[in-house]
Amino acid sequence: MSRPLPRLRLLAFVPSAQAPSETFIRANLRGLPFDTIAYFGDDLSWRRPWQGAYAASVLLSKVLYRLGLRRAGTLPPSLVAWALCRRHRPDALIAEFGFHAVRMMEAAAWSDLPLVVQFHGSDASARSRLVPLRERYRRLLGLAAGVMAKSEPMRRTLLELGAPAERLVVSPCGADAALFHGATPGLAPPTFLAVGRFVAKKGPLLTIRAFAAALEQLPPGQAAGLRLVMVGDGPLLPASRQLVHALGLQDQVQFPGLCSPAEVADRMRACRAFLQHSLVAPDGDSEGSPVSVMEAQLSGLPVVSTRHAGIPEVVLEGETGLLVDEGDVAGMAEAIARLASDPALAERLGRAAALRARSAFTVGHHLDAVAGLVERVVAERRQASQD
Repeated sequence: MSRPLPRLRLLAFVPSAQAPSETFIRANLRGLPFDTIAYFGDDLSWRRPWQGAYAASVLLSKVLYRLGLRRAGTLPPSLVAWALCRRHRPDALIAEFGFHAVRMMEAAAWSDLPLVVQFHGSDASARSRLVPLRERYRRLLGLAAGVMAKSEPMRRTLLELGAPAERLVVSPCGADAALFHGATPGLAPPTFLAVGRFVAKKGPLLTIRAFAAALEQLPPGQAAGLRLVMVGDGPLLPASRQLVHALGLQDQVQFPGLCSPAEVADRMRACRAFLQHSLVAPDGDSEGSPVSVMEAQLSGLPVVSTRHAGIPEVVLEGETGLLVDEGDVAGMAEAIARLASDPALAERLGRAAALRARSAFTVGHHLDAVAGLVERVVAERRQASQD
């Protein structure tokens, strides 16, 4: 009887242990079928000396990068990551976000371990990342044994930067099927939900303007019942509040702030549709495949969004939601008015959305893709060492 193979050991490097926007990354790492040990770039813990050392090296790296010493900035985290490789003896490394991977990438070369890099959004789109890091990214993509993108547009960007097609996998992060389910948009009141950071690429001001324009398209009695709930925080929240006041919509638009995933799931079960006016920000920042869109679809909500980044790969226009061009406030307003007036349409789109999301866009699908890539690059490296 053959003995079971030992579980692979994975050493993970993540920019932040604190950022709410990276909660899904930490949860996904915990869900991988490996013995995963994670180190975070912002956790200066004195209780965990090695963790503190890695965070301190990242802090030094940031200083060197700001001084324009990008190659030198790679050395401190790479040295600590190399020492961690010797300490933990992992089978593979994984780094979250390209801008963080370039800080520790040399550890993969020095330790002769396969490195998998996950790009998520701004790290493969914003000019503040791509322009100064272009040379570093080319080095990274040459070192990486595997690369994960969140959408086809992101895949094309990474190919242009030199990522080999045979080692590049597209896999959105997915939504948690245990949390996001059970919406009945056909029976719900005409409440529209938006969830995300109040930043330019999420288009919160355009969402508010579209909602206001939709009210004008509906009979007064029906318009009075519409509500917009915008969950989240960020630099554009004050401007969003000001716009709501300027439009006289204080009684119809709510800003509950940050909510836990469970609270977001409950809100999704109590609304008619999900809104997100994603677009390319002035600095070039773009989405990958927004997790909140997948959560809404998995819940059973129709999504009104834009033909942006990976969204059309998740939301099928006219089948699971309604899509408009970036910046098309009038088109988004018309879609909102349609769903407000036609709960049967919302129900039909929502049911199709849940079926599609369950078949392709859950956390489980993403974990399978990550695990498959890690296992493949480990097997290839072992085979190469035996040849």
